Amino acid sequence: MNQTILFGSHVIDGQALRARAARAASGFAELGVRPGDRIAVMMRNEPSYLEVILAADRLGAPLVAINWHFRADEAGHVLQDSGARVLVVHADLLPQIAPLVPEGVSVILVPTPPEMMETYGIASVPPRPEGMPEWPAWRDAREPWAAPAPPSLGMMLYTSGTTGRAKGVRRLPGTPEQHDAARRIRSLVGGARPGMRTAVVGPLYHAGPASNARVALAEAELILVMPRFDAEELLQAIERHRLTHLSLVPIMLVRLLKLPEATRARYDLSSLQGATHGGSACAPDVKRRMIEWWGPILSETYGSTEASLITGASSDEWLRFPGTVGRALPGTSIRILDEEGNILPPGQVGEIYVNSGPNALPFTYHNMPEERARIERDGHITNGDMGYLNEEGYLFVTDRKRDMVISGGVNIYPAEIEAVLITHPAVMDCAVFGMPDPEYGEALVAAAQPRPGASLSAEDLRAFLRERLAGYKVPRRIWFLDEMPRDSMGKVFKRRLREAYAGVPA
Repeated sequence: MNQTILFGSHVIDGQALRARAARAASGFAELGVRPGDRIAVMMRNEPSYLEVILAADRLGAPLVAINWHFRADEAGHVLQDSGARVLVVHADLLPQIAPLVPEGVSVILVPTPPEMMETYGIASVPPRPEGMPEWPAWRDAREPWAAPAPPSLGMMLYTSGTTGRAKGVRRLPGTPEQHDAARRIRSLVGGARPGMRTAVVGPLYHAGPASNARVALAEAELILVMPRFDAEELLQAIERHRLTHLSLVPIMLVRLLKLPEATRARYDLSSLQGATHGGSACAPDVKRRMIEWWGPILSETYGSTEASLITGASSDEWLRFPGTVGRALPGTSIRILDEEGNILPPGQVGEIYVNSGPNALPFTYHNMPEERARIERDGHITNGDMGYLNEEGYLFVTDRKRDMVISGGVNIYPAEIEAVLITHPAVMDCAVFGMPDPEYGEALVAAAQPRPGASLSAEDLRAFLRERLAGYKVPRRIWFLDEMPRDSMGKVFKRRLREAYAGVPA
């Protein structure tokens, strides 16, 4: 299959990309990387990232993808804990991590592309440290790696670490059947087709976009690598490149819908055949409006770094059961348990426990096997999500257990409030969280980012919510922000919000 990778003005042949990756694999092997050893990467989206993914796979080396938004101590912890032998890093990101690179880790610098510098407003890049190899020259100085590739162990991703240090999810070798099933389920849920035309939109440090990029490398005729998401630029790309398949996250759907109607109507999106989203909760009103706009081509997935994909829901299924994330995929199972571990009947909210069956390689938490044991009950694991199953077996996720707010003895799920608040025409973005309160134990805080030029008051928002929610769910405190702290995958840094709000005068 002929394959083309696009990035800015660059047009790269797929075979040329693979040849570069094979040379990089030889370079990694020279640095002592063996099957099972880790290679760390801290980069934004660009074709060299795809080369690193393919090179690591050639050696059977798990890729430790570091979120480039991480603070220095967070990134340093991942490097130290993972035991990575090599770090591949964009030149502009090196200063924030250089002091914490463990001794003995080989660092390879990737020049920050001009397109990246323009997109992110990077004025200049520090000079390359003396003696540090630079990716293009280092890669091309070697002969291509010719040995057969062992089974891929994918990526060793670190969880968000909201309740402490991030944990590394390390895949174990598994069986050939598990490898085959994992590949099939990734393609099945995303609706991938040989010859599809797609874009890498989400950040490659995250499980979903990285998994979709692997599917694209195997199946796509054309792959557009976007340095970051911009709503109108994505619409332009769909029309210009006749994209057929996309993988997005809910905040991207929100941004698309917040574009002026005239802007949305300007672009021909008729080439789209399938779009999938996951990674966080999607407000029902947002999902319904997207289906009205794009047609019934949206599918939704639910899973986790540990469990991989667990459910899938088509547009038709979602319209039958608004708010669902779908039913268990073939080979997987879902249980809703109470705090004592009892299975709850349909309709009752409890903690979601899942079993991936053959669809994912087994895993452990790197250096923390006791944590792995703690999250399992009878062969099912949890990532702390709360939800319920309906009578037909469709899963509904209410919120993260750790995000749940207990105010005056009542359980309140911020995701439900956020789903309503984001529909206010003057709200660009929002998040709801709990803060200590002497009277109620916890009090709800709604952080809201107004749309540019919009006039918005706290009482406006409370009145809007009171019309749509029970009174006890209306936040007592409203906090306006210029920008919501989200990562490139759309996840809100609620820990940072709580820390910042703690310093806000009452």
